[in-house]
Amino acid sequence: MRSIRILLMAMLVAGVAQAQSAYDAALATKLKADEYGMRVYVMALLKAGPNRNRTPDEARKLQDAHMANINRLAAQGKLVVAGPFEDAGELRGIYIFDVRTVAEAQALTRTDPAIQAGSLAMELHPWYGSAALMLVNEVHAKLQKPATPKSF
Repeated sequence: MRSIRILLMAMLVAGVAQAQSAYDAALATKLKADEYGMRVYVMALLKAGPNRNRTPDEARKLQDAHMANINRLAAQGKLVVAGPFEDAGELRGIYIFDVRTVAEAQALTRTDPAIQAGSLAMELHPWYGSAALMLVNEVHAKLQKPATPKSF
């Protein structure tokens, strides 16, 4: 039993030493991470809005404008993560904004055509999460295939 405890302690010490050696102070500073590797964002819960009745053509145009706004905010570095939920519930998706206040996030959500049209509504909350999220858009750009023109 004692040898198992000694082995577990050795593994714990080795794990801590490995984690400490992996720490990258320059990256932590660049990503504005605190001592836990975390930072504050604002999370938006996108909910179904009161005005969702549209023709298929209107819905497609609104979705295209919504996606263009998402891409613009991501390119500006203001939108860290965005995506829909895969079910058909009241919650439609999330945004994670790289802003410090809910007021800043509210200003950004007002630029979304789907919010303006009442198709979506936002619920905003300060959120404490990994600073590594700041790398998502950079990595995603390397994973997304270039768009191919649609033939009609």
